[in-house]
Amino acid sequence: MSERRPAPTVGQVVLGRRLQELRDAAGLTREQAARVLRVTSATVRRMELAEVSLKIPYVQVLLETYGVAAEETAQFVHLAEEANEPGWWQRFHDVLPDWFSLYVSLEGAARLIRSYEPHFVPGLLQTEDYARAVLRSGTVGQTGAEAIERHVSLRMARQELLERPDAPHLWVIVEETVLRRPVSVRGEVMREQLDKLLEYTERDRVTVQVAEFAAGPHPGTYAPFSLFRFAEPELPDMVYTEYLTGALYLDSRSEVAVHLEVLDHMTAAAASVERTRKLLRECRHTY
Repeated sequence: MSERRPAPTVGQVVLGRRLQELRDAAGLTREQAARVLRVTSATVRRMELAEVSLKIPYVQVLLETYGVAAEETAQFVHLAEEANEPGWWQRFHDVLPDWFSLYVSLEGAARLIRSYEPHFVPGLLQTEDYARAVLRSGTVGQTGAEAIERHVSLRMARQELLERPDAPHLWVIVEETVLRRPVSVRGEVMREQLDKLLEYTERDRVTVQVAEFAAGPHPGTYAPFSLFRFAEPELPDMVYTEYLTGALYLDSRSEVAVHLEVLDHMTAAAASVERTRKLLRECRHTY
């Protein structure tokens, strides 16, 4: 049995798309490109869709076939070598679901992350004790003590993203339920979590808003989702949404546009940042 391949890095996704663009510009089909490499067209398709690592000899032959200049080829090959390097999160492969690996890669490459979370504080903003309580509830399907601690470590490592000088703008909308549903019988768990959220509301590159009960239903009342926007022009906005045993990654313009419109409506209807701070303080006193 072949070894399981890790989820693609964002670099592989970007370069795969670029390979497809160069092939299209050269007026070649996948079948024609495959004949040059003496492989099946499925191999070319998988490279373009980042379903396999970018084999450097294949990349060099394809770029030459597509008429790419030597200087651009050298840059592309360098980027491909970097993209093929496993992400830091691969050290958590024992507990990281296949369908979530790409999310961590997208998260680390995005310049803007907009999220809607109806059930829990988003992972990037959780305290260790809150994360541990959520994971103990069985939401990840692995409730062993060792697996839970590995998940907590991964979640805390992801939060280093917000400490980078080039940290993305994280903009989250959470349901009021998130503030009022305790995840632990220990009141300090929720108090510390709400304190942490209050601290994050003071950061320039973090925006937190609450969708209040009083505001009624809104168009996003289905499932949690995140929208990623990137600096790389080759990579379009992407939407991630999950269900109990997996996730979907959407990048078609029509689907992304709907999610973006919903987020805009929700943002307008949700509590302002100042009102959100007030709600956080009020909820803190109930625990």
